[in-house]
Amino acid sequence: MIAGIRQKTIVGTSGRVEITAPDLPVGTLVDVIVLVEPGEQDTTEYLLSSESNRNHLMQALREMDDRSSYIYVIPSDL
Repeated sequence: MIAGIRQKTIVGTSGRVEITAPDLPVGTLVDVIVLVEPGEQDTTEYLLSSESNRNHLMQALREMDDRSSYIYVIPSDL
């Protein structure tokens, strides 16, 4: 039967990763799989990450130059 041990740890100096498994006997053959949690993607990086997103961003910037398309809202009227 395959058993799993899941631990979170932080990569140390020189890329060293340590886990502690006192229940495993010395000499036990194990497979270690490292799953890296994704960091948060910067919004600008996301917007520029594909051609479709870049085109959408550039269109939005062009529309900002056209003040006739602005919609003005008076907060007290809401």
